[in-house]
Amino acid sequence: MNYHIVTAEEGGERIDALLSRFVPSRSAAARLLEQGAVLCNGRAVRKNYRPAPGDELRWELPGTEETELLPQNIPLDIVYEDGDVIVVNKPKGMVVHPAAGHPDGTLVNALLYHCGESLSGIGGARRPGIVHRLDKDTSGLIIAAKNDFAHLSLTAQLSDRSLSRVYEAVAQGNFREDRGTVNAPIGRHPVDRKRMAVTDRNSREAITDWEVMERYGRYTRVRCILRTGRTHQIRVHMAYIHHPLLGDTVYGGAADKGLDTQCLHARKLKFLHPRTGEEVALECPLPPYFTEVLRRLGPVRGERE
Repeated sequence: MNYHIVTAEEGGERIDALLSRFVPSRSAAARLLEQGAVLCNGRAVRKNYRPAPGDELRWELPGTEETELLPQNIPLDIVYEDGDVIVVNKPKGMVVHPAAGHPDGTLVNALLYHCGESLSGIGGARRPGIVHRLDKDTSGLIIAAKNDFAHLSLTAQLSDRSLSRVYEAVAQGNFREDRGTVNAPIGRHPVDRKRMAVTDRNSREAITDWEVMERYGRYTRVRCILRTGRTHQIRVHMAYIHHPLLGDTVYGGAADKGLDTQCLHARKLKFLHPRTGEEVALECPLPPYFTEVLRRLGPVRGERE
């Protein structure tokens, strides 16, 4: 039996869309719901039901066996760790949790080896400890919870924005302004289900603040602060304002010989410690691939601290 607690950000979302993140497809989610195989707080619900934060979902895939997650001795760049949380500087190319096409070699496999059984179960059987995610090819800081108490606290902080995440990216074009905000809802792309898009259909609020750090003529180094945490949010929002990220060909960015995907790094993370309430502010350096991009772009044309 699979298990998931609806987070604050997932609250109000259609249950078939939410469940599709945990099963092979949205149609598979719909079939399970039609069969009454999905329980919300112990009762079967229809596919258009919208669960609230804290609701308990349980489901089972008939005729399949849950693949056991294996701890793997994969080196981790640990930035912070105590009995409640662990913060890792995830390298570019590492998948956060097992999924189709990535059964192992993920951050979860590495955390299981490092932490043993000390990871929260609220994220579900396939995502122990995972509070938020980073794309496979986005590098930088990601936090995991070692127990349910910490997980619930951090999830609430994501909702009320006391947990903040600051990213750095290289975007195409020369921004007219020095700073701004993109407030545009994001949902699944209507044609390509692997992509996200700015849309009013089956979407959720998405807000990104951005600020110019350095200008390179045809490219700009920007700082992005998430007010919400939607899938591919920065990538979608930058493309929406006609400044796709360098290397992000999925969302219209130019291909780059030195990059196999987007130039995006989760640079800073700040949260209130679940147990002490004290603020924890963390930062990690830009990775080599990012600094190499900046070196190749040449002299800075106007810099902002």
